[in-house]
Amino acid sequence: MVDIKLSTKDLIERKMGGVVKNPEYLDLPDLYFFLWCQKKYKLNKGIYNTIDKWFYDQGVVPIILRRRSILAFLEFVKKEDHESNHHDIIRFGSGGLSIKLKHFLESNHPYTA
Repeated sequence: MVDIKLSTKDLIERKMGGVVKNPEYLDLPDLYFFLWCQKKYKLNKGIYNTIDKWFYDQGVVPIILRRRSILAFLEFVKKEDHESNHHDIIRFGSGGLSIKLKHFLESNHPYTA
């Protein structure tokens, strides 16, 4: 097996297949985009900002790509959380956000089973 290292940006692009790429809310001002996310995923501003900063720090700099990444991550967590706990609210717990962000990237590696 060939060991190919993909950038975070490449991994996010692979994940985007299940998320609408150009929805109208991606172009909203920051506050309105956050409020849309808050309504849909029931997360607070601190969690949203932490996720946004994490993707930025990983090299996902363009805002539209970062917002698409945030949505892909939130859908990933929502699905994973619903399968295990059947909650409508996304919950992270102490240290859980970092773990889920890392798990999100690892699960999208093309050579991950």
